[in-house]
Amino acid sequence: MNLDAIIAEIADQADEFLAGVTDRAQARAGIAELINMDWFTLGPVDRKVVTEGVMAALEAEEFFGIEFVGDPFADDGSDDD
Repeated sequence: MNLDAIIAEIADQADEFLAGVTDRAQARAGIAELINMDWFTLGPVDRKVVTEGVMAALEAEEFFGIEFVGDPFADDGSDDD
């Protein structure tokens, strides 16, 4: 079974089955539920690979929104003088 194809398919459907979800734990639960329904023959290791792959794809697409690291208003150290 091609796990990359499954990951891509689930990531493509995320807007539908994860509508309104902003919490990563809820997203993981939703992904696990979808895997249980549609790809129930996957073993535990493959399920983990698929879940992690989908989460990585969603993070790359900024599905959960943009998160700032540090202070976005802090002085960047450059002198404009």
